[in-house]
Amino acid sequence: MLVIGIAGGTGSGKTTVVNKILQQLNTEEVSVLSQDNYYHDNKSLTYAERENLNYDHPKSIDFSLFIEHIRALKNGENIEQPIYSFVTHTRTQDTLHIEPKSVLIVEGILVLSHPELLKELDLKVFVHADPDERLIRRIKRDTQERGRDLNEVLHRYQTTLRPMHLEFIEPSKNEADLIVPNMRNNNVAIDFLTSAIYNSLKK
Repeated sequence: MLVIGIAGGTGSGKTTVVNKILQQLNTEEVSVLSQDNYYHDNKSLTYAERENLNYDHPKSIDFSLFIEHIRALKNGENIEQPIYSFVTHTRTQDTLHIEPKSVLIVEGILVLSHPELLKELDLKVFVHADPDERLIRRIKRDTQERGRDLNEVLHRYQTTLRPMHLEFIEPSKNEADLIVPNMRNNNVAIDFLTSAIYNSLKK
């Protein structure tokens, strides 16, 4: 199994990269695990308490379960991926059944920041976008898809998102084998990734 890690700041275009790869491949050969579904389940906290947690710090991620599931897939085992709700800030009652395939894409803002997780990755990709571009995308996503208030989004950006990006996410760029800038007409990077996957599948 070829395991590809795709990281980058919030709103950098990671999902776009993944979708473009899937468009060029036989998706029956590819599984995708999103770090977003591996936030700790904080149902014991009130909604107000959950709302104030720092979701951009590595401690917010259940890396133990995340890595356990990656290793299980690499060993040919099925997993039940949790499903996380950004509306309630908790895991839902449902899970997503995922079976091992020839290629596993692991994506999320902190994917390249965890030493143990790095050991599981065969190819490491960092998607870069300018801070203002990322902020605009974050505002659109959180207000339109997650029901957030604009002032709340801006406050979270200033107090947690930007500081955590500078402390944990940006330095993880040094772990990348490939840096994809901005995703604007960057078909060369997508073609490179697709070729690497094709070569792996041939083996």
